[in-house]
Amino acid sequence: MRLKDKVALITGAAMGIGEEIARRFAEEGALVCIADMNEKAAREAAEGIRRSGGRARALRLDVTDEASWVAAAEELEAEEGRVDILVNNAGITKRQPLTELPVEDFDGIMAVNVRGPYLGIKHIVPIMKRNGGGSIVNMSSICGLIGHKYSGESYIVSKGAVTLMTKAVAVKYAAHNIRCNSVHPSTADTAMARELFKDPAKKKERLDEIPLGRLASTRDIANAALFLASDEASFITGVALPVDGGLTAY
Repeated sequence: MRLKDKVALITGAAMGIGEEIARRFAEEGALVCIADMNEKAAREAAEGIRRSGGRARALRLDVTDEASWVAAAEELEAEEGRVDILVNNAGITKRQPLTELPVEDFDGIMAVNVRGPYLGIKHIVPIMKRNGGGSIVNMSSICGLIGHKYSGESYIVSKGAVTLMTKAVAVKYAAHNIRCNSVHPSTADTAMARELFKDPAKKKERLDEIPLGRLASTRDIANAALFLASDEASFITGVALPVDGGLTAY
């Protein structure tokens, strides 16, 4: 088992990509903490993992709120003694062009997508230091690598910030045996995408841009996060890993 006896905190893990990452980590022996604003959904996701033989606990966490992070970090360290893996997965998007986006919505995107990982790193890194190291996986996007024409500019800005935050943290904390890498999916086969693809034209435009000709599955993305979190990637830090079917190879 690649994550045997590791403690992993995963934000936005009650559904979608985050839930799949939690399931995959639990399959590989980790105790997963499913942190989410939706406490009921987090409890249900944790219970599903436990029914499958994994170890999981639920935690209500507002990634934009520092007090919420402080409480989560203190609870995990007190009860589990360590946090070995942090996956900053929680994120939101708005599809309005920048010229039409209310400033409040821009601030909201930055609060979740940038402030959230910043606060997570701020409060989990000290625990990792006390325990001799750890692995941080930040969920960025192809939008953290390119100016994707089908995505909102505000989302692209936020994910670009995550990409360089990852590199900065990787360099800063390498001496403490803390690795930090980012994962960059293209459009994934999630409930949100299926809602978008009720418009056949939108589905076609997204599929046509991917050389492998299909959407990323949540399992594809979870497997990438698993590799970066595991000791198999012990000499990998500061890397931006696309999981995009070749989209960014153009």
